[in-house]
Amino acid sequence: MPYSQRGFTLIEIALVLVIIGLLLGGMLKGQELIVQARIKNIISDMNSISVAAYTYQDRYRALPGDERDVSRRWSNETGGNGDGVICGAYNGGGTGGVACNSATESVLVWRHLRQAGLLTGSVEGGIPQNAAGGLIGIQNGAFGLAGHVVCVSNLPAKIAAAIDSQLDDGLPQSGSVRAIRQGAPNPAAEAGLPVDTGYLDDGGQTYLLCKTL
Repeated sequence: MPYSQRGFTLIEIALVLVIIGLLLGGMLKGQELIVQARIKNIISDMNSISVAAYTYQDRYRALPGDERDVSRRWSNETGGNGDGVICGAYNGGGTGGVACNSATESVLVWRHLRQAGLLTGSVEGGIPQNAAGGLIGIQNGAFGLAGHVVCVSNLPAKIAAAIDSQLDDGLPQSGSVRAIRQGAPNPAAEAGLPVDTGYLDDGGQTYLLCKTL
């Protein structure tokens, strides 16, 4: 008796391909929604930090992190040197984009804002993370930007470019939002201008982005 082997019909193969296409399309759409959510979250956090810092300054006539006599308001809380500059780097190390007297005020700023109820989170929480897994911090001066800036690190190129486009001119070298390619996680935000004229979205490049406070 001859052996008969039944294969897939063209209709069955087409149905399988359609299902695979729908699954892949759903996965890609889901990934894009996650990216967009992270972009919105980071922009919201940067704006909220700016509002919180200015509200603190209006309320207490001093900058968070830099205010000297905070222990009068919150027992045993550490104050800054009161020189009108939030000293230290956004990532808590070094002295930031300009010379200053202390490397701790950029960490104290988060304690002061949380003590004042202007940001959520534990007073002992330290420098917060952004939605891309890097840090979000404040320092004085970076990438040719004068005054205090908010910096976010470890941003994939796609997210960094979208934030720059939504808040500024979309170019890492110019405007009130500037960025550099990272060679390591949470790098220093130096005073020199960025060299890149655009964002390199090669799937693995990350950026440190700073905007004026």
